[in-house]
Amino acid sequence: MKQNLSETCHLFFSTLSNPTRLAILELLRNGPRNVSEISEALNQEQSMISHNLKPLERCGFVFSERKKKQRFYSLNKETMEQLFKMFNYHAKKFCPTEGKCLTTRELQEQKKKNASNLLYVNRY
Repeated sequence: MKQNLSETCHLFFSTLSNPTRLAILELLRNGPRNVSEISEALNQEQSMISHNLKPLERCGFVFSERKKKQRFYSLNKETMEQLFKMFNYHAKKFCPTEGKCLTTRELQEQKKKNASNLLYVNRY
């Protein structure tokens, strides 16, 4: 991997590794909001929300638009919706037990179980 790409990937994933930032992104899937609305919805201080919006905006995960005295943030749906779809797919396949990811052994056992269920369903 080229050095520039690894630096970009590091910034990308380190920005997403913060639970507050992920909660902001998930909230913005429902439409644009200002800092006060985000703060209230996530039950966090406005300063904490503002602090976490900066890296999200810097990386292009969210966009901001000033309307009078307020700044509204919206999700970059072009890329972030694809990322959410990928996360959902991965979580369903590899982390089906309330966010606990399966070990290699557990994954193999689940595949066997799913295969035997398919055989049972196809018989009848």
